[in-house]
Amino acid sequence: MNKFFLVIKDFAPSWFASVMGTGIMAIASFYYAHYWSWLQSLATVLWILNMLLFVVLFVPWVMRILLHRQECYKDLRDPVIGQFFATMPIACLVLAADLLIIGSQHLGINLAVVLAKGFWLTGVVLAVLLAVTIPLLNFISREVKIEQINPAWFMPPVSLIVIPVSGAKLIPYWPDSWQQLLLVFNYISWSSGFFLFLFLGAICLFRFFCCPPLPGALAPTAWINLGPIGVGTIALYNLGSASTPFLGHQVLPVINLLALLIWGFGLWWLICAVSLTIYYLREGSLHFSLAWWAFTFPLGAYTVATHLIASSINSSAIDLYGFFCFLILLAIWLLVMVRTIIGLSKMEFFYRS
Repeated sequence: MNKFFLVIKDFAPSWFASVMGTGIMAIASFYYAHYWSWLQSLATVLWILNMLLFVVLFVPWVMRILLHRQECYKDLRDPVIGQFFATMPIACLVLAADLLIIGSQHLGINLAVVLAKGFWLTGVVLAVLLAVTIPLLNFISREVKIEQINPAWFMPPVSLIVIPVSGAKLIPYWPDSWQQLLLVFNYISWSSGFFLFLFLGAICLFRFFCCPPLPGALAPTAWINLGPIGVGTIALYNLGSASTPFLGHQVLPVINLLALLIWGFGLWWLICAVSLTIYYLREGSLHFSLAWWAFTFPLGAYTVATHLIASSINSSAIDLYGFFCFLILLAIWLLVMVRTIIGLSKMEFFYRS
């Protein structure tokens, strides 16, 4: 029992990155099932696993807030750890997307929509709250050092970009009088998150150019840049479909072109992320930690975005490239999940000093 309470006290907010990674893995498996039909069954298994994983993690997350408020507030103010609090609302938003894309085929559309609305609303409230609170805490503290800045800083704004991924799909299921306002809110959310990503991206690039390399423990965060790129592309496609009843079909070509431009930047960053990972592997400083889950969600978002791009312009070559990305994602997800289970059995991720 004492060990249980110690685990709660030191429960890392980054645990929900595993829900993010598993959720996007489920969606990617669903979309690429036209290559291997068994991937559709894998998508269902991953969706169920992800729902259970969220429940298991939600309990200690809530208990820590209730029993150890001072420790939570200390972590929230930390320039590095605080950014990972955004993984919880993103996990809720990813689960909403899982339910709409995969869960609706097994639960029925009505139940899936009800559950998705619950996860989406929870994710929206927490995402907006943290996207404002975390930067303000960093402003007020005036103790942030340039060496502490890393791509994990993208996560609070990324949570805003994830809102329209499922939010746009849910618009037809709200009362008619709410739909236009909700569409505008989803656009506001996307634009706020994406422009914050651009501003923070400039700061992170400055840090990369002018400071020593990231410590090995934070090396996987270099992949987080793919998150806003991939999620931003997915969200735009969903917003385009949701916008036609209000803005007309002429909005689709504009949004699709913008999505293509954003997705294109992902190739450059994917090459950079792979190169940086090879650098850390050669240095021998890339030791396993929960940060390895940062490999999964960003790559998964970019992989799903690649499928949408390929479908939009009817390109089999781009779809094949996306499937290649999916195979890399599958290998990384399996590695990280297995290594996480092994680490749990050895209690490696608890009892912070």
